[in-house]
Amino acid sequence: MTFHTLDELIADGVRGRYVLVRSDLNVPLDGSSVTDDGRIKASLPVLAKLTDAGARVLVTAHLGRPKGAPDEKYSLKPAAARLAELAPFKVSLSADTVGDAAKASAAGLQDGEALVLENVRFDARETSKDDAERGTFADELVALTGASGAFVDDAFGAVHRKHASVYDVATRLPSYQGDLVRTEVEVLRKLTADTQRPYVVVLGGSKVSDKLAVIDNLIGKADTILVGGGMLFTFLAAAGHKVAGSLLEQDQIPIVQEYLKRAADAGTEFVVPTDVVVASRFAADAEHETVPAEAIEDSSFGAQGIGLDIGPESAAAFAERIKGARTVFWNGPMGVFEFPAFAAGTRAIAQALTETDAFTVVGGGDSAAAVRTLGFADDQFGHISTGGGASLEYLEGKELPGLSVLDR
Repeated sequence: MTFHTLDELIADGVRGRYVLVRSDLNVPLDGSSVTDDGRIKASLPVLAKLTDAGARVLVTAHLGRPKGAPDEKYSLKPAAARLAELAPFKVSLSADTVGDAAKASAAGLQDGEALVLENVRFDARETSKDDAERGTFADELVALTGASGAFVDDAFGAVHRKHASVYDVATRLPSYQGDLVRTEVEVLRKLTADTQRPYVVVLGGSKVSDKLAVIDNLIGKADTILVGGGMLFTFLAAAGHKVAGSLLEQDQIPIVQEYLKRAADAGTEFVVPTDVVVASRFAADAEHETVPAEAIEDSSFGAQGIGLDIGPESAAAFAERIKGARTVFWNGPMGVFEFPAFAAGTRAIAQALTETDAFTVVGGGDSAAAVRTLGFADDQFGHISTGGGASLEYLEGKELPGLSVLDR
């Protein structure tokens, strides 16, 4: 795929023009406080490039999953406030998305300033399955840009969505690929074409069902797939082991068994933990102990035990595989990293990624939050993706609507 770039747009001249930018400001909040501003910081360079060139920037973004109507809990106010703190240009927030407030605020925007429009998902048309409904919302967004508007997609975390602010506006305005999206695509190409081997994939997170398509597509492409997180218990069950009260997707066992057989024939090795940290209950202060992975029900907690992390033996083995790789993709924590007692597995993976000479990619979402929560800096890794879901769908081989509509 080839794209019109941000640099092309700026070379054409943007001073005094309205540029609609789809950014990713979908950040975690604790009440009204941003707890991880990684995506805001990642959005800043493109906005700065445009405002430096004199553009009047209209920023669209979503936060959370409101029900298609305004909901203060999902307001972009905290994200916009943090953006304003970080930005070297003036940032304001509109009280609505395409209503009277947005129109008035856009009309008053000056060269080199940015206006964040309120959460696009406050309008049900943003995510509608009906093309015409999404189209009318896109038309109203485009109308804010006047006669010489342009569109820049810089929200990689949303390119897998066929939403009005991602897909439909790109069919109505001269459209360009933002630098963040360009970087993300270049990184993902390294994971899918001419990949340096050994290629190790680390998959965690709660449910194996969330990863089935990417596992399916990686069989025969990855040399090794390391399995952790809640999904490991479905793999253990597929091997005939009991998992006590641990998270288990019973209906996925036959699929996992089929994948294990296919992988053996295709030269991809699945590595499942040999030991597990089992707790008495799901709580930060729960009693816990480490047991062999095939003996979870033999822990002190019996059939009530819950596996909440990979064990130290497994963490060390995983780290060795990572250190011997040339390419590593990691998506999903190894355990409940939010609880210090069950963060060791995730910490070991992150530490190994900082110590290897391999090209390393942390696949966004919970993984990115985990490494920051555990005290690691972004520049200790080859790349931290801003879009976990988009990364996975790319690796699944799916077409990403937000990219396809930008392809020239």
